[in-house]
Amino acid sequence: ELIEDEPVVVTFTNSGYLKRMPLDGYRTQKRGGKGVRAAGMKEEDFVEKMFTCSTHDYLLFFANNGQVYWQKVYHLPEGSREAKGKHIANDIEMLPDEKITAVISVRNFTEGYLFMATKKGVVKKTELQEFSNPRKGGIRAIVLDEGDTLVNVRYTTGNQEIILATREGQANRFNEEDVRPVGRTARGVRGIRLSESDEVIGMLAAEENKEILT
Repeated sequence: ELIEDEPVVVTFTNSGYLKRMPLDGYRTQKRGGKGVRAAGMKEEDFVEKMFTCSTHDYLLFFANNGQVYWQKVYHLPEGSREAKGKHIANDIEMLPDEKITAVISVRNFTEGYLFMATKKGVVKKTELQEFSNPRKGGIRAIVLDEGDTLVNVRYTTGNQEIILATREGQANRFNEEDVRPVGRTARGVRGIRLSESDEVIGMLAAEENKEILT
């Protein structure tokens, strides 16, 4: 109750630096504007994820090995546009070889689903409420086959159109209703058939004739 509920911009860099800043820190520019600097970064680093949410939202951090971690947005370090932020390992007890592949912001855990996709084309849908009990060391979000990794996670309403894209330029679209919800420790089902040399690199969730959900 002592934390103001306000919109913020969260940035997350490839090397794991995280920060938040008030939305009004980015003034509106007209078409053709030169833009402003969003984050200060060390050499060879870059902003990988940038999104808006509320200080009262939860952030779910999904690692490549299928583990998921929690953090309240207001616990994130607040910085200026030029600040690089704080490394995520300072706030979350991750394993040394873990890498965050998806970040989802949610207000509560009462409705909706989390839809996951792996490098080998496996997809899985789990009710959001199954992720409502955070643990300090995180919990298992998906069981992976040997050599597989979690590529992306999207929040869905239960009737989204899912698009999987592969490294070799293939794509598959289907409605998420084709995938029944399963528990956190389940493996999932095949989402796309891949050649031996191909792998899934991205996933989108969209509604028919509406904008893509990011």
